[in-house]
Amino acid sequence: MSADGPVAAEDWRHGGFGLYVHWPFCAAKCPYCDFNSHVAARVDQPRWAEALCAEIGRLGAELPGRHLNSIFLGGGTPSLMAPETVDRVIGAARAAWGFANDIEITLEANPTSVEKARFRGYADAGVNRLSMGIQALNDDDLRRLGRMHSVAEARAAFDVARDCFGRVSFDLIYARQGQTAAAWRAELQEALQMAVDHLSLYQLTIEPGTAFGARAAAGGLRGLPDDDLAADMYLETQDICAAWGMAGYEISNHAAPGSESRHNLIYWRQGDWAAVGPGAHGRISLPEGRMATEAHAMPTAWLEAVEARGTAESLRALVPPQEQATEYLLMAMRLSEGLDLARHARLAGAPLDGGAIARLEDLGMVRCEAGRLRATAAGRPVLNAILRELAA
Repeated sequence: MSADGPVAAEDWRHGGFGLYVHWPFCAAKCPYCDFNSHVAARVDQPRWAEALCAEIGRLGAELPGRHLNSIFLGGGTPSLMAPETVDRVIGAARAAWGFANDIEITLEANPTSVEKARFRGYADAGVNRLSMGIQALNDDDLRRLGRMHSVAEARAAFDVARDCFGRVSFDLIYARQGQTAAAWRAELQEALQMAVDHLSLYQLTIEPGTAFGARAAAGGLRGLPDDDLAADMYLETQDICAAWGMAGYEISNHAAPGSESRHNLIYWRQGDWAAVGPGAHGRISLPEGRMATEAHAMPTAWLEAVEARGTAESLRALVPPQEQATEYLLMAMRLSEGLDLARHARLAGAPLDGGAIARLEDLGMVRCEAGRLRATAAGRPVLNAILRELAA
């Protein structure tokens, strides 16, 4: 028997409360990207700011008395937002909820010469953490990935970001076409020399519905590392980053101690997050239970819905405690801190299968101690198999 509604509805407090704001516009669509992003020649920024603030106000009225631990402006390319738009959005969030004293406000940025000039304006608006999509430190690979910047431009923009923000993260993609393990080791060492406090390091995945997906289906995407080489790259990434004091606190994310992404931890620890913008997905806990929310994905439809109906929500559905337990299992096991077994049992109404845990412990895939279940270094590369066993 799973936890009752009031217990499950308060479970979010273990993870905190954040706001996600989706800016759907990009200057160009990257061939590997399956996010809700759209190329637009012109955006009416005051109109969009008004709509985003209206949605924040609507959710603020539903979730009174809370304090935000984080705001994340994602996309798309949020660094195409005017600083005035960012200022209005942050102001609306402050009016809707109180801010924690140490609130983290992150904006995703691309390192082009046009966007780096905006960084000071974002900092003045309240942004205190920048996440930069560098993706590669090799000009040929940047071109293959459809990026609009060079390595030199990325480095210049990164230097500006370090001057404007106390916390700066950047993303790299590995297991790229033609990439060798030695080349990735050298690139990773270069990245760590640049890094401030956080790195997101993702293996290239080919998703259906992307340009790369279509090219792969047609047999035109050659030179990708095989599974064994990609796995070796992952393992070396963990070792090299840990040696630099940037251990992996999540499968693809590395940080100096205390510099983990607070917003992403809300997702992984299954807190609550209000979500606004086209295609944005949220989780909000109300007296009647935890709700999954989703907004219209197409920018025009989203904007017109806010203006005409006062909401762009296209879905609101109750998440039963058993589903909450499954979501918590899937997300928390990505973290080095692992899963709180008692919390999971309260949501599920029963503890995890002790036999499955024992089998995985015998294989060296998980470790169970102090009431928490964690994937080991050997288990993290095969986490999906572990989760299948635990969720069975």
